[in-house]
Amino acid sequence: MRTMHFFILLLLYTIDTELGNKRYCFFFKFEMEDQKCKLSPTTSIILILGIIYILSISPANAAMAVADTRSSLSTYIIQVRKPTDKHFATVEDLDSLYRSFLPTTAASSNQEQRMVHSYQHALSGFAAKLTAEEAKAVQEKDGVLQVHPEEVLSLHTTRTPDFLGLHQGVGLWKDSNFGKGVIIGLLDSGVFPDHPSFNDEGVPPPPAKWKGRCDFNGTSCNNKLIGARSFINPINATQAVPPYDDTGHGTHTSSTAAGAFVRDASALGNAKGTAVGMAPLAHLAMYKVCVDDGCPASSILAGFDAAIEDGVDVLSVSLGGNSKPFFKDWIAQGAFAATQKGIFVSCSAGNSGPYNTSLSNEAPWILTVGASSIDRSIEATARLGNGLEFDGETLYQPHNFHPALLPLIYPEIDDRIQDCAKGSLRFRSDIRGKVVVCDLGSTEPVVAGQEVKDRGGVAMILVNGLTDGYTTLADAHVLPAVEVSYVAGREIKRYFNTASTPMATILFKGTHIIRRSVAPAVASFSSRGPNRQSPGILKPDIIGPGLNILAGWPFPLDNSTNLFNVISGTSMSCPHLSGVAALLKSTHPNWSPEAIKSAIMTTATTFNMEGRPIVDETLHPADIFATGAGHINPSKAVDPGLVYDDGPQDYIPYLCGLISNESQIEVIVKKKVNCSSIGSIPDYQLNYPSITVSFKPSVTNVSVTRTVKNVGPAKSRYQSVVDPIKGPVSIGVYPRELVFTEANQTASYRVDFTREVDSKAPSPYAQGAITWVSARHSVRTPIAIVFE
Repeated sequence: MRTMHFFILLLLYTIDTELGNKRYCFFFKFEMEDQKCKLSPTTSIILILGIIYILSISPANAAMAVADTRSSLSTYIIQVRKPTDKHFATVEDLDSLYRSFLPTTAASSNQEQRMVHSYQHALSGFAAKLTAEEAKAVQEKDGVLQVHPEEVLSLHTTRTPDFLGLHQGVGLWKDSNFGKGVIIGLLDSGVFPDHPSFNDEGVPPPPAKWKGRCDFNGTSCNNKLIGARSFINPINATQAVPPYDDTGHGTHTSSTAAGAFVRDASALGNAKGTAVGMAPLAHLAMYKVCVDDGCPASSILAGFDAAIEDGVDVLSVSLGGNSKPFFKDWIAQGAFAATQKGIFVSCSAGNSGPYNTSLSNEAPWILTVGASSIDRSIEATARLGNGLEFDGETLYQPHNFHPALLPLIYPEIDDRIQDCAKGSLRFRSDIRGKVVVCDLGSTEPVVAGQEVKDRGGVAMILVNGLTDGYTTLADAHVLPAVEVSYVAGREIKRYFNTASTPMATILFKGTHIIRRSVAPAVASFSSRGPNRQSPGILKPDIIGPGLNILAGWPFPLDNSTNLFNVISGTSMSCPHLSGVAALLKSTHPNWSPEAIKSAIMTTATTFNMEGRPIVDETLHPADIFATGAGHINPSKAVDPGLVYDDGPQDYIPYLCGLISNESQIEVIVKKKVNCSSIGSIPDYQLNYPSITVSFKPSVTNVSVTRTVKNVGPAKSRYQSVVDPIKGPVSIGVYPRELVFTEANQTASYRVDFTREVDSKAPSPYAQGAITWVSARHSVRTPIAIVFE
């Protein structure tokens, strides 16, 4: 385009110079004031060439015009009233119906295919490319419930089976037959199908109900990886990209959930052992809905839609966005549709901790999973010139790094240099040959390390900020490096500022299993409650391994052929719980998603390996909004004794109590709702495996009712035990004993909370629990109390 503009200007300038004041005469008969405009041969040639050039590029200009028009299009998600007419029973009928909502300009457009996705299960509606004006026109049509521009969500980015008590030949693995026959679907970034974690030795063919497909070329799928589909449509593409994993995230999560046994697995030579997923004989189905720059909401909904249609049993969703009302939350809506079909949905809580109200995926029909540490350390030690040593972690453990002391420098000038951002050290001449201290900030550790390396630094000590505390990540650094805690970093900086010639080195110590460990501890990044959208529902529900997790990776980190990596995030904890859910589903095929969730939550542990309360990144006891019910205990979850077991229909009165607009409820449940006839309940009265109540200053009494089902011995007797509450609230449980005489029998109990009159709470929150104890079982229901 710039070339054309230049050529036209040159042409006009040449003619202007040639004709002087008669420069316009060539447009009209080349005559002016009875004098003919005569062009020189040179000018004539330039004129002819110019016309030919402009004509030759006019198609390109037309294409640019089309591109400009296309660029004004955005993807919108349109939700419509679900048709009840049987004539709309097929996918083709629904697609035709959805197209009828498009404005004439979009429906008849030949610029591109405007329809992006038509949904059958995840929601009642479709995604389409529209202009802002067209979107407004669609919103005005009868039968349209809401129109929203698409948002892009984010991915929430071995030893764990042994750490969780899963062993071959005994316990849950044996009882569940390693998850055989269960299908785990994942909404993620795709999968590397040739990874050894997806070997199908010993895995039977998929069950007859499976209706999915494999969109890889050739025969990449097998009895382990039974399905792979992509819902990522690049601009101007007529079909989706293949479901290959181009980020590593999807391969890591899927191998964590159900990877096969792989001997001698390691990453950069560390964390050596047999890598295996939680449910090693379960089937896997990948739904690619994410790329490097995020996960489009329309693709996520298409993934939910396909997974429901294909017949998965468990859905693992390691992604999310900001907290928003459920009628605007695409994951909440897709998960509700899945739950209605009996599919268990596990979602990551998010990586925005340790701040309160930072989590996503808050709906009660989702198992929301926070992240915790395990008992393995890939260790390195920062040694200072004064003899002090501080342990930390790193995946990169060079064998040829000499532990001699080297000059130490902390390039503290401004915030940008402190975290060694790219280019921040380019004017520093004092980096070469030194150990460089960098603050852990917004710069990725590998980027900071590369900056240090590019400026001649020999090694890097990466120092946690206050909010990261004692949570250290084992990253695949590009130079000798170690990440240390905030407290250690403070001491290292103090030494640098006081020593006349500060020196330091790094000692690389390899992989260690810590037998008496503070693990599981809540990771600093793990998002926290309370629940912003439904304050009466405790979130997260559970925590599981998510810190420094070894699992499959689509490409080697070094020159070896070992396709594994160690990464961290609630993205890693979520598939652990998805795999455990698959084991429970295999053992108890008739259990509902609510029963599985209840079993996981009521059997969770609140103690670490030292027998002390679980701590957070400060090494102080973690609160209930960080741990939820506690840390997953798979061996206990398989036999919980009692479960809280409601069906999808029980969420309707809950939603009527939470949302006043019935059309917004209709968006979630995909059918008309009449709350006046159904009735409503406050959110804390939902029959959930935890209890959260709020006390406004004027409130002194709150009563909560729960109903449990006996899934243990037919004849059982349970006594209630109440943990003491630190706060001006007393708790009474009625009745104090539950007696069962048959299997699947239900019983209800009431919990009365009484606040002391004119009392002042020592903190905004209090926590406790009610535990129903029998001869064989302990069923713990966590309690959170909020003082407003």
